Amino acid sequence: MSGGARARLFVAVDPPLAVREQLTFWARTAAAATSAAAPPALRLLEADLLHLTLCFLGSRPVAEITAIGSALGDCATRVGELGVGAPLWLPRARPRSLAVAIHDDAGELALLHSAVTRALSDASAWEPERRRLRAHITVARTRGRADARRDQEPGSFALPATPQLCFKPESLTLYRSWLSEEGASYEALAKHDLPAWA
Repeated sequence: MSGGARARLFVAVDPPLAVREQLTFWARTAAAATSAAAPPALRLLEADLLHLTLCFLGSRPVAEITAIGSALGDCATRVGELGVGAPLWLPRARPRSLAVAIHDDAGELALLHSAVTRALSDASAWEPERRRLRAHITVARTRGRADARRDQEPGSFALPATPQLCFKPESLTLYRSWLSEEGASYEALAKHDLPAWA
């Protein structure tokens, strides 16, 4: 393992601001509905924190950031329309976050994910997870200890229907995640526009 300074990194595509704001509004409605059913309290995420993670790199040497950021520019491929799906509690066994599923009917987001995974592996010593991409946008996180938060299955709490939204991602971003007691904040380190549809 490399010594020296390290950074917690991930690569994401960002939904347009209007979509993020509507998801934030939905999350407030969902939080109000779940509080009445007495599940754990939710910490809502602000619209500027919402994103769709493609690859989580974890703690990486700061010295890799430039190479990783450059590599993303070589794999940015066009992604068509994505759709907002049903709400999800993640992970299923001991939920720590509330998210919405993202539908990639044309499979273009999956192709971008594969390209990004290959580029990051080539540019650094990062080893990708073997599981398939489960596209989602996290809108809230639960508070408290994982084993004390809920005694019932995640699906036992009714959530309002998610808004019917579609969007086209416009850019691919390398983020650094800064953790604190108040929650995470994200710093964009490199951003590459995705090719537009004609």
